[in-house]
Amino acid sequence: MKTIYTFYADAARIALQSVLAHKLRAFLTLIGIIIGVASVVVVGAAISGLNTYVMEKVTAILGVNHFMIARTAHHGEMSQEEWEKMNRRNKRLELEDYEWVKNNCVACAEVGAQLQNQVDLKQDGEELFGVQVAGCTPNMLSIEDKTIADGRFFLEQEYETAAMVLVIGNDVKEKFFPGQDPVGKTLSVRGIPMTVVGVEDKRGSMMGQSLDKHMYMPLTAYRKLFGGRQSLQIHGKAETRERFQVAIEDARTALRNKHKLKGNEEDDFGLVNTGDLAGEVDSITGAIAAVVVPITFISLIVGAVVVMNIMLVSVTERTFEIGLRKALGATRKQMLLQFLIESSMLTTCGGVLGLLLATALAWVISATTGVVMTVTLFYVFLSVTVSGGIGMIAGIYPAFKASRLDPIAALARK
Repeated sequence: MKTIYTFYADAARIALQSVLAHKLRAFLTLIGIIIGVASVVVVGAAISGLNTYVMEKVTAILGVNHFMIARTAHHGEMSQEEWEKMNRRNKRLELEDYEWVKNNCVACAEVGAQLQNQVDLKQDGEELFGVQVAGCTPNMLSIEDKTIADGRFFLEQEYETAAMVLVIGNDVKEKFFPGQDPVGKTLSVRGIPMTVVGVEDKRGSMMGQSLDKHMYMPLTAYRKLFGGRQSLQIHGKAETRERFQVAIEDARTALRNKHKLKGNEEDDFGLVNTGDLAGEVDSITGAIAAVVVPITFISLIVGAVVVMNIMLVSVTERTFEIGLRKALGATRKQMLLQFLIESSMLTTCGGVLGLLLATALAWVISATTGVVMTVTLFYVFLSVTVSGGIGMIAGIYPAFKASRLDPIAALARK
């Protein structure tokens, strides 16, 4: 064991001395490795950050452990034929459906209902177009984990009496009540004065689209303003992640029973949940990674070719040293390992430099765009192992060539 340790320690020391003896040459050799490793790490961190960013925004909109049943709800791609089939088959959901699911979904912590529309707001010479208005039940506050910055959400009593009250988003507040407390003030919706009772916390934007251009009102008041012919959305929430799938199946079974569907008949409603959306996000970012990551590996391949070339030069330069070591008893295996260690050490240094460059780039991108990019321990492990592996592969032929040199011929070349 001591002999083996001494050999590897000496081999590593000699390899490090060789690298440090030609610092500029080593750095120029490793540019391809540095850029390649940095590219792979930055792309991986960007995809991971994008995934986290989208899911944070989805969670901010929908909450967690949340599912929705609607007439044509679906996730993923759908052909025109499938859409037309769903449109013909699925029934419009009514308040009776909501009440049935609410009363029969035992595993659901909450069951709510919602309708949505767009409206243009005009008041005191100010206009705001395309405001998303949602008529919902009071428990949508907890189902979608909404945060109220000022005031409150509307109450059960206000829902029962169809009170003309509003909870507005930050964009609506800034447009019609700049620098004021809007709680208690009136905002006209479709010519009907409504009292603002709360302001939702600012949610920011997603893909350039504001998430604060909206408002909420009791579902009963909404149906007075917009009519009752829209198909209802039924929203449910599980108490915990472990109970989520159970709650979804419980709600699905309850609605199937309400619609008198037999075991082999398809659902006549659509169902989506935050878990499905997370899967969709993962598939999209996975597709991006499948295209982009192989492209970044091209620079690593170029770097490997350069490393192989420089190792061949190193073997030529050190022919006398190789001959002398073999004359003193070094075996072919030892010479082979000597140059493999040197090439892998060289590229590992490049991997570390590439990782440092990627970390700096990730910090700059996070600071300027707001998209979180985290270089995790996985990327540290990946950069070191990949770069070291490339060094091993690139050094095989030069190392084999060095191990095959005849010591007498090598000594004669000095």
